[in-house]
Amino acid sequence: MFTSFVNSILDIPCRDWNAIAGTSHPFLRYEFLAALETQGCVGEAHGWLPYHITAFDEDELVGIAPLYLKDNSYGEFVFDWAWADAYQRNGMAYYPKLVSSIPYTPVTGSRLLVHPASDHQAVSHALIERARQLMQETRASSLHWLFTSEADTATLVDSGFLRRTSCHFHWHNDNYSCFDDFLARLSSRKRKKIRRERRHVQEAGVQMEVVSGKEASSEQWQTMHYFYRSTFMKKSGMPSLTLEFFEEISRTMGEQLVLVFASHQQRYVAGAIMLRGDDALYGRHWGCLEEFNSLHFEACYYQGIEYCIENKLSLFEPGAQGEHKISRGFLPSYTWSAHQIGNQQFSEAIARYLLQEHELTVDYYNELMKTSPFKKTDQVIAS
Repeated sequence: MFTSFVNSILDIPCRDWNAIAGTSHPFLRYEFLAALETQGCVGEAHGWLPYHITAFDEDELVGIAPLYLKDNSYGEFVFDWAWADAYQRNGMAYYPKLVSSIPYTPVTGSRLLVHPASDHQAVSHALIERARQLMQETRASSLHWLFTSEADTATLVDSGFLRRTSCHFHWHNDNYSCFDDFLARLSSRKRKKIRRERRHVQEAGVQMEVVSGKEASSEQWQTMHYFYRSTFMKKSGMPSLTLEFFEEISRTMGEQLVLVFASHQQRYVAGAIMLRGDDALYGRHWGCLEEFNSLHFEACYYQGIEYCIENKLSLFEPGAQGEHKISRGFLPSYTWSAHQIGNQQFSEAIARYLLQEHELTVDYYNELMKTSPFKKTDQVIAS
């Protein structure tokens, strides 16, 4: 077995990549990552330089690790700004660093992608060792694997990486037959609150529409991209995803795109972008032209829950952070990342910090679970 790397996913045939990554997880698909590269969403201007690792058994591609060389920490959602600041205050450079992640996407998934017919352990370790070599070759300060699956996390920890524990909020489908079935599992107070929020939207005359990405018109994509950009502009952020990116993945994997539009007086006033896998829905972006009471909750949460129930999807991940999601049926779930810090002193200090942070995160998780909106006899256990 030998390993290498490519500076563009276009150097790997789409069929070969998807034979390993599969197509059930939309963010790991070749089409998604290729669109990021070809449509100006990653690259030198954004500080996301592709360094994807490949593993071959003779001439057959058997393993992949999506990897980027970064000169910033933007778009990662596993925050290491304090680590970078500590490096700077001690006269050292934290950037560049290597990151295995899906750009701008805080969604758990595999990062050590291995062909189903190959030796998973052997290929995984080959990918990890090649990433470590790249860390030396690029003079990166550190190597980070973000939003790793439970299996990948265990492999990386066994390989000497430092584990970091975080917490997001996910909705789980307990074989609900309809939205009212889901509401029936909640406490009376929470059930009334959700019904009141949905009623606010209806009484304002706002109508909701769910559109598949493969059926969305050019005008609808332009409108949705405007909503997406407007949210970043309001928060002084940078909208990294271009209209051309969304139009491309609409053409190449449109069946996995779900658009939620809100209209008022025959005009679109808000929208949300979601992606779906075989068994999960992922909320990603939202924006609006006008403010309506509870419209954000309707477009980003309740429409997604209804979609999961109707399509028998077991999981809904609406995005990062947000304790307000708990009262609406989204329970805390652990997320992980794994880190190697090149400087020994900093590595030891960060290791101590991560142990303390892990204990605090576990306490935080347990306290949040006490606020579950579900009836005590209908508690849903989050993974």
